[in-house]
Amino acid sequence: MRTTLARVILRWFPKAAYGIVHEMTRHLLRRPVVGVSAVARTSDGRFLLIRRGDTGTWGLPGGTLEWGETMRTALERELEEEAGVVAPTYVRVLGVWSDPSRDLRFHAVTVGVECRIEPPVKAPNNPLEIREARLFNDAELPRELAFGAEDILAVVRAGHDITVLE
Repeated sequence: MRTTLARVILRWFPKAAYGIVHEMTRHLLRRPVVGVSAVARTSDGRFLLIRRGDTGTWGLPGGTLEWGETMRTALERELEEEAGVVAPTYVRVLGVWSDPSRDLRFHAVTVGVECRIEPPVKAPNNPLEIREARLFNDAELPRELAFGAEDILAVVRAGHDITVLE
């Protein structure tokens, strides 16, 4: 059915317009996307991690910005959607990570943000995307995180006062 619908749409769509849209999409999709990751801690020092539905690995809450959205709005939205956290308090920007090999899905430029949170008040919105959100003591943290985010977390764990530009 999907293929048939695509064929019908393409018949209506002039070839020249299709070529322009195809070329624009090719360039747009080959550009890095901007994302934000939270190193979120409770007042007693526990770190918030989320377990991903696609890989089953633990990672930092966060995601890509939507059109017209600010970093702050994106981070608040992602923390609530993925971990059930509301009203984070921002501490600082930790740095910017841009290694194209971090995420096999696309090239992301990720801004790491440290914030203080209260424990989650509800379950993740989409259990297919995020299986669970959990607080970890420093000693309990997994060695590896999804998308190589150990280095973002390490900035806070080591108490660095500098920001990182990768």
